[in-house]
Amino acid sequence: MRDNITIGLVTPQSTNKVPAEGGQMYPGVTFIARGVGVKALTPEGYDSAFDGIVPTAEELAKQNKLDAIMVIGTSLTFYRGFEAHEKLMERLRQIGLPVGTMSSAVVDGLRALGAKKIAVSTAYADEVNKRLRDFLTASGFDVQALEGFGIERFGAAGETSEDDIIALAGRVSANARQAQGMLISCGGLKTLNVGKTIEDKYGLPVVSSMPAALWAAMRLAGESGKLSGYGRLLETVH
Repeated sequence: MRDNITIGLVTPQSTNKVPAEGGQMYPGVTFIARGVGVKALTPEGYDSAFDGIVPTAEELAKQNKLDAIMVIGTSLTFYRGFEAHEKLMERLRQIGLPVGTMSSAVVDGLRALGAKKIAVSTAYADEVNKRLRDFLTASGFDVQALEGFGIERFGAAGETSEDDIIALAGRVSANARQAQGMLISCGGLKTLNVGKTIEDKYGLPVVSSMPAALWAAMRLAGESGKLSGYGRLLETVH
């Protein structure tokens, strides 16, 4: 990996805190975060934050010499639907840097693993889960089963235990016998250290939001993003 890689992150938080996974996965990379302030994991809770994504990304690019920009927040970027996400990507590309969203990252990750039929575990309640299913279907995936934790309070996903995430993945995989991969959606869920466990236990390659977004950000910056010990996507796709 080359020196002096700097990646801008537009994050759902109201603070400018870099997700801990950034330093865990890629300790030599400089991440600069700017938050847009999601209020809740509901459509109404995303609205003002969504409108702030492009201006925040533009400001990041003006103030810093960046190699790429990644918009963190899966539900924040898919909740308005497939076409709205495509338009968001168009606007972000006009900044003139390599750009991606957490939604584009998980789609790229699933495609890279060849997983068209998928099982989906999420942090979300029913309305956001419905919108995720629609987004994934429009992106070309066959959602075999989908279940969420029912979380609406912003920040609560990070309080979910690794054991709970593994158990949810097990329930979903049991209802998706033909699945070729597992998506764990929500950047707030602490999934970095459970992906490989889920793969070994249930036999499905895993794409989860935060690891996939940071992997995709590294690829946007011209690197492979390859890492050992965190599951098939990070170990083999480069």
